Amino acid sequence: MNHPVNHPKDLRGHIAALEALGDLKRVRREVSWDLEAAAITRLSYERTAPAPLFENVGGAEPGFRLMGAPASLSSAPGKPLARVALSLGLPPELTAAQLVDTLAATRDLPPVPPRLVPRDQAPCKQNVLLGEDATLERFPIPRVHEQDGGRYLNTWGIIVARTPDGSWTNWSIARIMMIDGKRMTGLVIPPQHIGLIWQEWVKIGKPMPYALVQGGDPAIPFVGGIPLPDGVDEAGYIGALHGEPVEVVKCELSDLEVPAGAEVVIEGHLSVERSAVEGPFGEFAGYVPDEASHQPVYTVECITHRDAPIWPIVAEGRPVDEFHTVTGVGIAADVLHDLRAAGLPVTTAWSPLRAASHWLVLTVPANWRELLPDTDSDTDTDSDIDSQEFVHRIGEVMAGGSRGGRLHARVFVLDDDVDPADDTDLLWALATRIHPTDRAEVWHGPIHPLMNCYHPDERAAMTGPVVLHDGLQPAPGQGRMPHSSFAEAYPAPIRRRVLDHWDDEA
Repeated sequence: MNHPVNHPKDLRGHIAALEALGDLKRVRREVSWDLEAAAITRLSYERTAPAPLFENVGGAEPGFRLMGAPASLSSAPGKPLARVALSLGLPPELTAAQLVDTLAATRDLPPVPPRLVPRDQAPCKQNVLLGEDATLERFPIPRVHEQDGGRYLNTWGIIVARTPDGSWTNWSIARIMMIDGKRMTGLVIPPQHIGLIWQEWVKIGKPMPYALVQGGDPAIPFVGGIPLPDGVDEAGYIGALHGEPVEVVKCELSDLEVPAGAEVVIEGHLSVERSAVEGPFGEFAGYVPDEASHQPVYTVECITHRDAPIWPIVAEGRPVDEFHTVTGVGIAADVLHDLRAAGLPVTTAWSPLRAASHWLVLTVPANWRELLPDTDSDTDTDSDIDSQEFVHRIGEVMAGGSRGGRLHARVFVLDDDVDPADDTDLLWALATRIHPTDRAEVWHGPIHPLMNCYHPDERAAMTGPVVLHDGLQPAPGQGRMPHSSFAEAYPAPIRRRVLDHWDDEA
């Protein structure tokens, strides 16, 4: 595995990389934090336009900025995943399969712990606000959707939390809503990691110290949004990905450590009680539900920030935005790692971005029957039967311990003559290889509570079905049909002649 070279160390480096690629738009006119900045960001997703950097935010302190769409699809021609790749410090031309392979392979590397730097080497310490000065009212915190329950300050930042015994430090993303200048609330739901760690503090009856980080190394929010196993520190994973440690600095009020290059760091405690009403919020499925819930309260006790800070925002909604790119790539990498670790031959995994993280596609090589361990294929003459056995084994791994294995409602298993990241290729394969009713296996168990395709009672109980669809073709030489495509339906001399004369004038 090749480590990234000259990867951006902070959000400003990421912005510079996007600008060099022609994938950044500086918005210099005055823009309001109240819906307008989010509306521009949302339209940039839907038009696959450059990422907007808002340099004049009305109602905020002079020089305080917002940045939208930091890791969505890129406007750079021929490089749709450039923002995603650059977020990870990887070349912008990487394919979907290469991105997923890199993240899956990083799981098996030894973690590289973060490196503690002095305060005077940490840009996030340029301004330290305490007491009444530590108020959210100073910052251009956006209202994202008109129907939201409030202004959402955390859509692309990480929450730093640690178990009471100090054995696990977690960096994760969860939405957080501003209540007022000194209080916030957000989703704290087990089995999400922030919920698991918070429960440990509830058991001992003490509020949980936290730090909320905006900005920093662009890999930080990306990795904070992918499903690493319980107990794995994201900082060590990012260090392994980059081949060098992440630089961190001590918080002002606790022993927590935060990325030294962060734009803004908010410190305080998370209450033991669920005493605040949070939501609704327009989520990744593409709808704004009318649901709210009682959640704990984050107190704001200290804020540190860089000069002229940049606050990143994600205007989450219909695909494709950062939830779909980050969660899609991250969960696919998690599942791919676990299936390969179980010895199953899988070419790649991909969560189709426009399916709003509700589908997962796995592709396998044509000779998977020879590669599948512990199978005597000589005893099976019906290729459909042994393909169903293969799909069942995949289901066992995904249901039995893979953290990402139950985070999609439907899983499609296809041959790798299809590129699952090519929507045209994928739609054709799903339409022609997935039987309307047969060759599907239902696995009941835990589900993601924000998946819109489930019934309300299933979402409330966080339990429901995940369906695995067997779309595998017969073995080569046993009835597999060639494609009626340019690449397969015509001999090589004809193809060459057609291509040689393709640009000839009429």
